[in-house]
Order: sequence, then structure tokens, then C-alpha cells
Amino acid sequence: MRLVTWNVNSLRQRLPRVLELVAEHAPDVICLQETKSDADAFPHAALAEAGYRAADHSGGRWAGVAILAREPLAPDDPARGLPGEPVQDECRWVEATVGGVRFVSTYVPNGRVVNSEWYAQKLDFLAAAAERVRAIRATGAALVVAGDMNVAPADVDVYDPAAFATETHVTPPERQALAAVAEAGGLQDAFRRLHPGEQQFTWWDYRAGHFHKGFGLRIDHALVSPEIATRLSHAGIERSYRKGPRPSDHAPLVVEWAD
Repeated sequence: MRLVTWNVNSLRQRLPRVLELVAEHAPDVICLQETKSDADAFPHAALAEAGYRAADHSGGRWAGVAILAREPLAPDDPARGLPGEPVQDECRWVEATVGGVRFVSTYVPNGRVVNSEWYAQKLDFLAAAAERVRAIRATGAALVVAGDMNVAPADVDVYDPAAFATETHVTPPERQALAAVAEAGGLQDAFRRLHPGEQQFTWWDYRAGHFHKGFGLRIDHALVSPEIATRLSHAGIERSYRKGPRPSDHAPLVVEWAD
């Protein structure tokens, strides 16, 4: 099984790059975040032409998530929205079952400013995510939670920890909340399992040449349940998609495991 998770920062703007990625990697499942698409404008037809069926949770110019499955697979039993999330209409969580695995595509709130109302909402969202992960795993389902989680789990995931000492994405409460999501389902960070201690990033600010300077964060993750973790064969960040025409500010994460 090959999975791609990618914050595309507008699917309308980045659809050609998504189709480029499909042609290069032929993933079985694609988890997209920040699609920024109205429900009636989601490009189901273009994706179907490329061989993918989609379960999307779309809400206009902000957020938006989707799970795409390559035919003959399909995103079955979709569920949209996260029970208990603090803001109900931001379209940050979608689930579907593909090939016997329950997949989640999530776009965790940014948090904006430490100790703000938005920061509190981020922590509340992660707490609700932990409860949902616990409930899914209680059914016995294999699980993948993938997406832009807006948390760098450790200092190695930050280009300069000192520069972020008072910023979101790296504070102990955020890191603890993300760890609690993983612990709720016995999930493992797929990239870190295969690359312990290695520094790579998935996001670079558009401004001031941060990508070319290597000023990035690893905030996009695929958390996988043990029955998948033991079969992992690849977890790599496709930096080339952060370059070229009209790139997202995130690079895709590609994860593979044996069926």
C-alpha cells in the first residue's frame, strides 16, 4: 500500500501538481489538506479521470480535507467532522475505509499565538482527536491518521528551535497533545520509525527564501497502527514538489507498507 499525505494549500491552484504526483507515484491512497474548495466545486470529475474516487469534507476558502483512493479501491463508509472538535464548520477531519484500513485526513488548527483562544482550540482539537482515535482502535481496525498536524514533535523537527521558543508548533502542551493522539491508538510516526534522528522538513515559509535556506519544520505526519508499522518499507518527503510551478508551501510525505 502506498500513501501520500499533502497539504496542497488550495486544490484548485495545485490540481496540476497533484496529477503530476499521481503520474509519478501512483499512490493507492492520497490524504489532502487545506483543499480550500467549496463542496460543489471539489474536482471529483478530474480526479476520476485520473483514476481516483474521493471522500471530501469541503467548506470553502478555509481548511478542507479529502481522502482519495485509486480504483478499484474506494473510500468506503466516509465520516466527516471530528466529534467534539471546538469549531464545527472548519472541515478539518474526514475518515474513510480503504482496503480494510481506516484512514483519517486531518488539518489540525494552526494555533496562531501561544495562550490565545486559537491556541486553546488547537489543544481541544487534538484532545478530541485522541478520543476519536481511541474509539476507532477499540473496533480493532487498522488505522492511519495522516495530515498537517501543525506540530513539530521534537527539536530535530525544527530548523532552529531557539527561533521558535515563544511560537506555536513546538510548545510542550502541543507536543504532549500530539503524543496523546498517538498513544490513544498505539500509533507510530511512520517517518520517524524508519528515519530515527534524521532531520527533514515538510513545510517551509514562502517568504524570504526559507526553502532554499533550509528553514523548515516537519509538521506533516502519518501516524500508523502497529499492524502497519511493522510492515513499513518507505517513508520519504518529496521535496521536489515544494519547487517548480506554483508549489504549495508543504511537500508531500510518501509512505509505503507491505499488504
